[in-house]
Amino acid sequence: MEVRKGYVEHIVFRNNDNGYTVFQLVSEEEELTCVGLFSVLAEGELVQVSGYMKEHPLYGEQLQVEQYELLAPEDETAMERYLGSGAIKGIGAAMAARIVRRFKGDTFRIIEEEPERLAEVKGISEKKAIEISAQMEEKKDLRQAMMFLTQYGISVPLAVKIYQQYGNRTYQVVEENPYRLADDISGIGFKIADEIASRIGIHTDSDYRIRSGLLYVLLQATGEGHTCLPKEDLLHRASALLGVEEEQMETQLMNLCMDRKLVMKEQNGKVMVWYGQYYYMELNVAKMLHDLNLECEMEESQIVKKLSKVEKQASITLDEMQRKAVVEAVKNGVLVITGGPGTGKTTTINAIIRYFETEDMEILLAAPTGRAAKRMTEATGWEAVTIHRLLELSGVPSDDRSTASFERNEENPLEADVIIIDEMSMVDIFLMNALLKAVSVGTRLILVGDINQLPSVGPGCVLKDIIRAGSCPVVQLTRIFRQASQSDIIVNAHKINRGEHVTLDNKSRDFFFLQRQEPNVILRVVLALVQEKMPRYVDARPTDIQVLTPMRKGSLGVENLNEMLQRYLNPPSPEKNEKETARGRFREGDKVMQIKNNYQIEWEARNRYGIAIDKGTGIFNGDMGIVQQIDLLAETMEVLFDDYRTVTYSFQMLEELELAYAVTIHKSQGSEYPAVVIPLLTGPRMLMNRNLLYTAVTRARSCVTLVGSPETFAQMIDNASEQTRYSGLYDRIREVEGCE
Repeated sequence: MEVRKGYVEHIVFRNNDNGYTVFQLVSEEEELTCVGLFSVLAEGELVQVSGYMKEHPLYGEQLQVEQYELLAPEDETAMERYLGSGAIKGIGAAMAARIVRRFKGDTFRIIEEEPERLAEVKGISEKKAIEISAQMEEKKDLRQAMMFLTQYGISVPLAVKIYQQYGNRTYQVVEENPYRLADDISGIGFKIADEIASRIGIHTDSDYRIRSGLLYVLLQATGEGHTCLPKEDLLHRASALLGVEEEQMETQLMNLCMDRKLVMKEQNGKVMVWYGQYYYMELNVAKMLHDLNLECEMEESQIVKKLSKVEKQASITLDEMQRKAVVEAVKNGVLVITGGPGTGKTTTINAIIRYFETEDMEILLAAPTGRAAKRMTEATGWEAVTIHRLLELSGVPSDDRSTASFERNEENPLEADVIIIDEMSMVDIFLMNALLKAVSVGTRLILVGDINQLPSVGPGCVLKDIIRAGSCPVVQLTRIFRQASQSDIIVNAHKINRGEHVTLDNKSRDFFFLQRQEPNVILRVVLALVQEKMPRYVDARPTDIQVLTPMRKGSLGVENLNEMLQRYLNPPSPEKNEKETARGRFREGDKVMQIKNNYQIEWEARNRYGIAIDKGTGIFNGDMGIVQQIDLLAETMEVLFDDYRTVTYSFQMLEELELAYAVTIHKSQGSEYPAVVIPLLTGPRMLMNRNLLYTAVTRARSCVTLVGSPETFAQMIDNASEQTRYSGLYDRIREVEGCE
């Protein structure tokens, strides 16, 4: 192993996300290029490094640093070099020379202990002297903190966050209760805190660990869609996680409730436990819905008369339930319209818009995703935006790490008389809470969605709970209109929803079932359909054809399907850069999906000349795009999403993306594709159910092709069971309405 000691002459490259640094080291013997991971490093630092010499094919001989130590400057030359390196703001080479010439070997002691004496040097005021001393102290403290934290396996970016949060209290917090990190700092969860705790030697049954573990289990449950858990379920999960007996956790559970971090309440004969913010979010949604749900003093006969004029002027004919929906929209502050495909939801929305337009009312339209908003715009002729954009996502983190910060809220509400939200089945409790905060009492809120779709990816059962609670009018559209009845996609979707078996004779023009029983055969058929047959049949590109599957794992799961489809639809090429990640390989031209909400990431929309014409923040779970460019030198990847939004990801952020030639049916909610291909063979009973199949089939606009076992298809239709999702919104609505 080579050992070198010298000065950091010049930092050639530094990645602040992971600390990877390339720099020139100058020692008495030589000048050397060093590469490695450094928590903190500045030009002018005196360091001792150890590692192995390697020959880089492009950059020549380099020292691959494995260990390093920052040293205090040992002589006047070292002090002058450090001060003049730019490490201390406001001191250049000339100023550094004057300081060291004045104080000689005592320079650093003077700066740290008698900073006011720096004013003896020409060009330094007393104020500047204090600033220089503060910077030196801060640099010293930061260096020490970084070295302390990295010994516990904490990455550089997280170490910086920890120091920014706690400052000089970092040592005390980490050594006494590292589980505080999980509460206070975004990016540090229970598992990282638990790993730090184990290295420090904190006992597995410590109070801190049990409290943090209980909170972690409840937060993890939100990933399954729950806003709460039964107490016995919570304790069982926490016991398995922590390796601690359930009885030992009872005291800490009560303490967390006393601290108002958790809420425990009996609901439907069970003791349920909420992470505090979720309980109050559901309670706030219930209260806000109650306040908005006002009745308008207007004769129904007058509404019907005006509606008849609207129908005549717009050349539309409404059936009885559609007409009822318009009347209820006029009469009430809150209305829910639900119905399956082809039941006239769009026509009803158009009639509502035309009616309120004649009243000179301000109308806003929105949907949860960009694709759903685009479809809404095309169907109504009115501009629709995403709910996040409607609420003006600020890009500034909120105090609550799990939610976004919006410019529109109770203090700055939306300026509208009528707000119509489509695809409500996708709206989770977070987004519903944020939306209602921005709606003033007196504004009409119309919620449109299909109750038979899968629930939202995020926590809660918002649409179902509102409908079930019965506190506001609900109009259910059931009639399939003549034009829609000519589509077997729509007819069969309704059959599936009713639990009726579908005839699989392939005499349809838009609904096909190709019977295959072997996974490898199904894979070959799926590839042929996506690569050749479907693009020609529906006049689309292969990347427009979407493969939907119930599962992530297995031969017909998302991961295996994406690997195969990438290999054939976007094969390797010398002209295409690619990047290997923990999730797989990304290649220029790949179809990708964002898999978590990122409220701070910036995007811009560019015209055909590459000039930015719009900018904003936020890319969300389920957004799809195409990889435009991978820059291996800058370590970035550029993705073009729907609505022409371009986002540049650093390589460290690529964990937020995955290939999307195939996606789970759950992730396809709110989207519509020219054609979908659905491989079906086997799977867990709770997953392979009716509303999963119904959701998948209704994603296709022109053609749906299922490939696999007709027995599995029939079993899914028969399986009406749904995965249990714990929420409390129904009960909070009933409480607010005085029903319980």
